[in-house]
Formats: sequence, structure tokens, C-alpha cells
Amino acid sequence: MDGVEHAGAGRPILLPGEAAEFARTLHDTPAEFIGRAPVPVLAHEPGASLRERRESFRQVYEAVVGRIGRPTLHGGSAGGPNVRWRSAGRIVLLSGNHQRAQLSVHDTDALEYEELRTFEWGGAWSADEPHDFDLLPYTWQLDRAGPGEPPAERTGGRMASSLEQFESALELLLAAWVEQLPVQVGDEWAGFSLTSGADRGRQLQITYSLVDGLHVSVDDRDGDDSPERARLMHSRGWQARDRGWWQTEFPSPERPETAAAARLAIAELRARGTREPKDLRARDVSCKDRGELLLPGLGVRH
Repeated sequence: MDGVEHAGAGRPILLPGEAAEFARTLHDTPAEFIGRAPVPVLAHEPGASLRERRESFRQVYEAVVGRIGRPTLHGGSAGGPNVRWRSAGRIVLLSGNHQRAQLSVHDTDALEYEELRTFEWGGAWSADEPHDFDLLPYTWQLDRAGPGEPPAERTGGRMASSLEQFESALELLLAAWVEQLPVQVGDEWAGFSLTSGADRGRQLQITYSLVDGLHVSVDDRDGDDSPERARLMHSRGWQARDRGWWQTEFPSPERPETAAAARLAIAELRARGTREPKDLRARDVSCKDRGELLLPGLGVRH
């Protein structure tokens, strides 16, 4: 098959149909390809925008799904998508970054062992050290009981050592969602709530969907509905109050907007007494209430 010949030569497979056929080879007869370098199947244009990368990847992803079926695990890293067709013996991996997308197949135990080690032993041990949320194998993963076998062991995730690190992790996660979720789950929403031991009972909610954009809100029903309170909340970056919840919307988010959403969330948590990531917990983590959504790159417990 022409696509496989291109793969062996290390040249990109540019046609989605060729990529899908090569994915089927990896899926059905992986033995001779395990241990080989990933094969590029898509090259993004230099300087391609988030939306352009998203739509280019969509063509390859949909072609691969059309050939070998739904993935076992949806997901992505800060760098790009990370989609898995998993069995006990092999993982077919469709992954990418801002330059390319690629296909590979791996021994399941070997790949997952190395990834668990990355989560367990990497990261910043103090607030003064640099974080590595941008280097994690995946920052989010969604298990919707697709074909194949889910892993028996799940990572506990990477914990942030400061609120500054948590802000970086949150920004990276939201940017990954904006680029990756629409391709893998369409217009379905994903979201979670943040609660703090320093401000018990209050929720700060973050949701994203292709249709509604990025939405951040905080429960302020115990706050005054007064001009002075409104000026304070507007100064923090909130747009409007609805039934006691202050909200800010980013209808068409890209990287500047995901950064702004993360800043807004952290500023509000700080203003209400949160000082460390260990004060925080992510709750109600869900993607349209279907399947199990994991956020190992969020930086706080959930």
C-alpha cells in the first residue's frame, strides 16, 4: 500500500485516506511496527492558527475513526491531541503538536509504564522550581467505554506547587480543550467546578463547548447586589451578574482568551482567601455527563 511505503521512508502521509489505511495496519497487524518512530500523517502550515490546526486534524481523525472505529480513550496534551485505540497488547496512538500529527503503535505495558513514571517522578517539588505541565503525556483523557480495553491503573496526575503553577496548568488545559475537544466530541460541553477549603461552600465553574465558547462563573449569592459590589467584580474581570452568579464569557476563545480565563479564575480564588493549590479541589468533572473525564494535568486534586 502506497501510504505504508511513504511511512517506511519517513515522509508524511498527506491524504486522510492513506493515514486511515496505515492506522488499520497498525491496529490489525502491529507487530512489525512496535518500537518504530511515529510516522507523520499531517503537516500543519507554519504559523497555523488554533482553528486551522483543529480543522486539519479533524480530517485525519475522522478518516481514522471511519476505518478502525471509535477510540478507546479520547485525550490530549498541552502540545496536541493524544487519541488511543487500546488493547492489552498494543496501543495505536494518533497524536500531534503545533507542527504535525502522527501515528504510532506501542506495546501497552511499556508505554503506560513510562507515562506513569513521568507523572509520578516529574514536576516541580517546590514553588521555586519550573513546572512541566506542558510536557505531560496527556493533560486530559476521556473514557466513554469505546472499543478496546481501558487501563487498570490510572495516574494520580501532576499537582501544582503554587497558584502561579496552577494558573499555568489551567491555561494549558483550557487551550488544549479549545483545540482538541471539538474534533473528538463535537459540540458537547466539558467542565468542572473548583472549590476551596479557604472558602467552603462556594463554587467557581469553568465550562467549554464549541457552540457556547468558554464560560467562567462564580457563586456570589451571598454578596451585595450593589453598585459598589458590581464595580469591585468588574475590576476583577467579571462581565455580568445573573441570579447571584458572576459570569464572564469568551465566545470564540483562542490562546489569549484561555489565558484570560485562567487569570480570572485564579484572581477570584486569591481574593476569597485561597493561598495554595492544596486548598483546591476540582469537582463535577464531566463531558456532557457521559463517560469518565480525567484531568491529570489540571494541577489540583479531583
